[in-house]
Amino acid sequence: MTSNSQQFVSDNYSGICPEAWAAMAEANQGDAPAYGDDIWTAKASDAFRALFETNCEVFFAFNGTAANSLALAALCQSYHSVICSDAAHVETDECGAPEFFSNGSKLLVAPSADGKLIPDAIRAIATNRNDIHFPKPRVVTITQPTETGLVYSLGELRSISATCRELGLSLHMDGARFANACASLGCSPADMTWRAGVDVLCFGGTKNGMAAGEAILFFNPGLAEDFDYRCKQAGQLASKMRFLSAPWVGMLETGAWLRNAEHGNACAQRLAQQIRGLPELEVAFPAQANAVFLRMPEAMVAALRSRGWRFYTFIGGAARFMFAWDAQPQRVDELASDIRQIASNESPLDH
Repeated sequence: MTSNSQQFVSDNYSGICPEAWAAMAEANQGDAPAYGDDIWTAKASDAFRALFETNCEVFFAFNGTAANSLALAALCQSYHSVICSDAAHVETDECGAPEFFSNGSKLLVAPSADGKLIPDAIRAIATNRNDIHFPKPRVVTITQPTETGLVYSLGELRSISATCRELGLSLHMDGARFANACASLGCSPADMTWRAGVDVLCFGGTKNGMAAGEAILFFNPGLAEDFDYRCKQAGQLASKMRFLSAPWVGMLETGAWLRNAEHGNACAQRLAQQIRGLPELEVAFPAQANAVFLRMPEAMVAALRSRGWRFYTFIGGAARFMFAWDAQPQRVDELASDIRQIASNESPLDH
């Protein structure tokens, strides 16, 4: 294996897809108004409204931590709380940013074996206490797909939404890999968000083939009041905003956002199918999006790493492999081959 061989550690490893790159190059012709008053930002916002078939409010942030944290802060006061899965990125990987930007809103976590949040867990937390000494539940946040690579069905989303409405809670969706969920379900973005009762979506661009940039979509415009000020205060108002928004124009108008996700999902299936049924190896969660989680003995983990493969084991000890828009099918096959050889105690092949 050469040092520059593609790895599947994270879809953040990937480069910029051609459609996003071309749009950035086109936006780089001459001057343009700053701070989002440019034609590219207007075109990107309109492209989102067309894709989602609704007149949503659209904002752009540099990264997912800011997008999620600011969106949740817009839905909460400091004395409120946010209900999430114990595997949720906002709980485990945002360095306290949701609490920081909301000036203290508490995250209330529900134990989950597979990363999914279910209506009963939401209701149990939301109704556990209603005294003034406890932070009042105000928002539910779900990740689509989850951190374990599972995808909420439309029925599951509607059930969660109905529970939120019953309990007077807003519903936020962390869509860092939103496109992969759309590709998995084969449904429209509208059906998976506002038609299912989602109030706010953070649509991930970075993992979908862009250099940087997430879009925050408020399907309930009333919730977006002064959100532009919140972004500015948080250091998320790009002076040259067109370079955050233009890639979205390229991605949405060409359909690359969905093609990229379909390719990543297909590569995950490609790996899962080739290693299914191997001794001492378990696919920890169904490969429904662009992730494959493998449980294997430590000796197999070490053997894979000794062959040059890099991966995380941060969710329940399972080895995670992520497949981006540019995942090379041949490299997927090489990974599968190495896993099969290690599982079968065969001698390694040279790459």
